[in-house]
Amino acid sequence: MQLNKLREHLAAYTKWLGKRDAEKRLYYWESQKHWQNNWNDEASDFGAMLDACLQNSTTKRLWKREAYEPKRMMLAFAQEDGHFVYSMFHDLFNEDKDTHSRADRFVFYCDEMLQQYRRQYPGKIDNSHYHDDGYEMISLYLSFHYPERYAPYKAERLQQLLRQLGAPNIPLAGDFPRHIKVMRTLQTFINKEEELLERHQERLRPEHYQENSMLLAFDFACFVTEET
Repeated sequence: MQLNKLREHLAAYTKWLGKRDAEKRLYYWESQKHWQNNWNDEASDFGAMLDACLQNSTTKRLWKREAYEPKRMMLAFAQEDGHFVYSMFHDLFNEDKDTHSRADRFVFYCDEMLQQYRRQYPGKIDNSHYHDDGYEMISLYLSFHYPERYAPYKAERLQQLLRQLGAPNIPLAGDFPRHIKVMRTLQTFINKEEELLERHQERLRPEHYQENSMLLAFDFACFVTEET
């Protein structure tokens, strides 16, 4: 990334945070707070706990859109084998292991659960678990569970962000590991911008996650790729 371009965008983002339009992605912070308040490793009903974690008062679009229903399928899997689904998430959240490998294993486990589900319910038309979406949903789980370590991912957004910031070697396809590194780098720079941080805190409400969260780096990336 070119430092001068990054600083220019950070200055523009700081000004933008004072506008009403800067509230349009705050629903991410609300859902992050729901996750933080409701995740419980000791829950007796994993499906009910996961359902409580994935809530939002304004939109369900993070886990339910046209032809995209990862939450519904994960809850169906949990109903069939809650213990196994818990073990899937436990492995995904194990920071002692490589993140990319964990994400790949999670997709593999979802594939296995889908096959089991289709054998159990041959009459149902479900043919996807919606977690083979380029790590989009998996990155959401990670960013909600570890707010200071991960941010939501989309390959196209990463590519455009790197172009806008003058980075070399733009990936031609998805690059989840690079996304993680870029978001952490951006968050490091953001944390040095006092006015930016103050304006961000001013837009948060009680229903939003209030602690240090890399959703701010994500929101900055969205600003760079969508607003400039």
